[in-house]
Amino acid sequence: MRKHYLLITFLLLSAFATIISCGSSDDSSDYKDLSPVVVDLTTVPYPKLSDYKFFEGELKNLEPAYKVLPYDLNSSLFTDYALKKRFVWMPEGSHAIYTSDSEILNFPTGAALIKNFYYENVLPANTTRIIETRVMIKKADGWIFASYVWNNDQTEAFLDMDGSTTTVTWMQNEREKSVNYVIPNGNDCTTCHSSNSIYTPIGIKPQNLFKNFSYTTGEQNQLEKWKSEGYINDYAQNTTATVNWEDESKSLDLRARSYLDINCAHCHTPGGNCDDMPLNLAFVATTNPINLGICVEPHDFVSGNQTYIIAAQDSWMSLLPFKMQSTQQSEMMPPIGRTTSHREGTALINEWIDAMENPCP
Repeated sequence: MRKHYLLITFLLLSAFATIISCGSSDDSSDYKDLSPVVVDLTTVPYPKLSDYKFFEGELKNLEPAYKVLPYDLNSSLFTDYALKKRFVWMPEGSHAIYTSDSEILNFPTGAALIKNFYYENVLPANTTRIIETRVMIKKADGWIFASYVWNNDQTEAFLDMDGSTTTVTWMQNEREKSVNYVIPNGNDCTTCHSSNSIYTPIGIKPQNLFKNFSYTTGEQNQLEKWKSEGYINDYAQNTTATVNWEDESKSLDLRARSYLDINCAHCHTPGGNCDDMPLNLAFVATTNPINLGICVEPHDFVSGNQTYIIAAQDSWMSLLPFKMQSTQQSEMMPPIGRTTSHREGTALINEWIDAMENPCP
């Protein structure tokens, strides 16, 4: 009798274990990580940056949540020496479509681009201070802008499209620097982020993304990472890419053209805000010296004795670096986005011009 009881008990336990095992196996196969990000296109832009749940932990640490992918560009737009951390997020099951190396990726509805502007070694305590976070969101009818200004405690950033100015003083290369940093208003955003009167991102092109990035999982080419994450359908393996303008191992010509592309081409290109000028400073177009303005006489905006937009072998007589160096609102280029001149960038362009092979007539 006892043996019969033990046999029944054993069989029942075995059957129960089998059921539990099968249930666990089914749960495991059905389990899928989901991004915590919330982008409700009927209610964005949200009043606070934290409402999107782009980041986990303390907001100021900018630790991306699941499926929020950090990225960088080969060369960055100069913004009064502010540093930048960029992220991208797309809804589950969607991806951007590659068109060409030099064109903005075609993003799916619901995609979000997040760019944080910050300074390190901010005085008096040598701390990191995030100034603003700009979010671009792709709706069914196009992109919208949302600017978030961080509070002094660095605990939250609040929607503010009115624009403002804040003073930042920091140490850089053992020198004290200070700027009255301008946080743009909504109209400022449209000045640069428009092509043929349609709102668009600027730098997020394959030519600017084709570089290695150090992810938590290791170093990997960004476009390959995007493909493995399901964020892009494909890309050209032999991508024609810009370079880091600060990389002196690259040719002076590539560095200068890459700098002009990221800092100037969003306006000085067909469909841009300054497409009436005789310039096309897009990287793919600047193999043509006419598009660069080399030996091309300026038709307007002449502020000094400059003879050409770029006077080959004579940076002093070139209008382009003159406008880069100026901080006068009526003559500076870019006309917004900075309050000080980029000394290093201007020095690069001057060196490039002075090293050109043939002088202008």
